[in-house]
Amino acid sequence: MRPAAGTARPMSLLLSAVVAAGTLTGCALQELARDCEGTDDRVKEMAGLGILGSRPAGATVPRGFEEVGAGCWADSGDVSVYASRTYAFPGTPAEVTAHYRTAAARDGWRPEPEAASGDLCFVKEGTVLRIVFLTAESLAEDGHGNRPDLTTGAGYSVEADTVVNSGAEAGC
Repeated sequence: MRPAAGTARPMSLLLSAVVAAGTLTGCALQELARDCEGTDDRVKEMAGLGILGSRPAGATVPRGFEEVGAGCWADSGDVSVYASRTYAFPGTPAEVTAHYRTAAARDGWRPEPEAASGDLCFVKEGTVLRIVFLTAESLAEDGHGNRPDLTTGAGYSVEADTVVNSGAEAGC
């Protein structure tokens, strides 16, 4: 059966667009899969950052967060490695903030001047360090459900990341 008159050109344009998109998407997916190749040593280095183990007196590692979370991700051509550690602290966010301002400075981290007001963010040699306070909502979004041990007092994560494949730097 032959297409109706006048539909052949639009159909061929549509098919060309679909083939081109499929080709580009396939290449992009292959690139994303390859981008993290060779980053294992850098991921281990990030997981071993001393600042991830620093915590105020009384802070504990909550159940389910015993290991440092570390890995690599690729997005839009940038490849980043990251590491994070989560703690439960019975005190206040202000006490956590004071601890990390002192510990980060002692370890050579500088406050990030571009950080949004209220963000606790530092930089060192192209690596960004963030202290992120946890909420019931953020825990639920990450699949951790109801965790009063992390939402009473000051549950928080210490997160470090760096861009490894370009001149771009991670930022706050």
